[in-house]
This record gives sequence, structure tokens and C-alpha cells, in this order.
Amino acid sequence: MRRALAIPALFLLAGAAAAEEVDLELALLADATGSIDMDEIMFQRRGYAEAITSPEVLSAIGSGLLGRIAVTYVEWADAGSQQVVAGWTTIGTAEEAEAFAARLMAEPRLAFGRNAIGAALLFGKRTIEENEYEGLRRVIDLSADSANNWSGPGIEEARDEVVAAGITINGLAVLCRICSGRPVDYDLEQAFAERIVGGPGAFVVTADGDRAFAEAVRRKLILEIAGRSPETELAAR
Repeated sequence: MRRALAIPALFLLAGAAAAEEVDLELALLADATGSIDMDEIMFQRRGYAEAITSPEVLSAIGSGLLGRIAVTYVEWADAGSQQVVAGWTTIGTAEEAEAFAARLMAEPRLAFGRNAIGAALLFGKRTIEENEYEGLRRVIDLSADSANNWSGPGIEEARDEVVAAGITINGLAVLCRICSGRPVDYDLEQAFAERIVGGPGAFVVTADGDRAFAEAVRRKLILEIAGRSPETELAAR
């Protein structure tokens, strides 16, 4: 009887030991709601693909204690539509970053519907908790062009659950791509700061226009990988 009980315990120990250690577990949650057309879906993916393969981001990864991160890219829309575009993978080399970027650009659009940010945040929490990595830090990065929530769990309750699990939420507020104005009648960055982001060092980065989007994504990834915020970045200058 004792031997029978010991076998599952050994399996549990083996499973725990199998988790790969990384500096950061990063879940990228990209807006794929009705306000985002197919061109913008690919525009967003291209911005992340270019950022993750940039020398600056690769240098930030290499400067970590372990020199590698785990990342996934998920597109979200309504409460029942969170679709993995590129599953969890380790990035520690330029070749691994290029392979991840290629996967981003190869998939068709997968998510549809109206905003359900609360459901997206909880999906991000689950995918972090259920992956095969053990990160020194765990971060959800949510991009959106509004702070609306039409179905599923409320944003604040989802945020609080994620933060209570030891996961930081950062935000990328996507303003009007083509024009120079704002696509909503409220302050999107303020809404992100008050309702969505949370946890130690949480921050919001703003993207306004095509060129600014790519630059914002690159800067955001560098900050997240290095474990800094825009405020600490400024203080270090």
C-alpha cells in the first residue's frame, strides 16, 4: 500500500521539476474586437513581430538573470473568444525570436466579437498558471483601443483576481491609427490606469499612429523584460 502511494508522489515531483525556469512569463493579449479590421490585426502582429526580433529587445532578454523569457500571443474579443495565435515558447536567441515572429504572421484571424476585457484578463491568468514555465516574474500585457466591457466578468474584479495571483497587468492604449485624434470620448490612458492595469510596477504605454505603435511595443517589451516602468526608466536617466 505504501509503495502504491509513493508512485503518484514521484510523478508529482517529476512534474514539478520539469517546469522550465525563465526570467519572465509574458502573456500578450491583443485586441481583435469589432473595431479592429483585418489590416489592423496584421498591423498589430507585425508591430510585435518586429519588436520581439529587435536588437534592443533581444539585448534586454540576454541581460536577464537566466537570459530567456517565455511568451505567448493571444487575440481576444468577446467573452467566449480568446484565441492563441502563438503558444507558449522560450525566447533566448535571435533564432527563437524569429520563429515566434513568423508564427504571429502566419495565422488567420481567430477572435471575433465585442470587448470583454475581464474575460481576456482571466484567460491570461489561466494560461500563465497552466503553462510549463516557472518565471521569476509573471506579466499580462493587454492592448485595446477602448476600455469597454460588454460581456463576461467585470474588468475590476478580473484585475483584482489576476493581481492577487501575483501577476502584474500592463496596458497598451491604442489610440487612433491613421488620424491624430482619439477614437473615444474619454481619456483612454486614464481608464487603463484606473480600471485595467495593476500589480507591482504596472504601467500604461500609449500608441498613436502607425510609427508610434511599433515604437511603443518595442519600448513596452524592453520595460517588461527588464522589470522597469516608464517612471523608473526616467529616474535612471
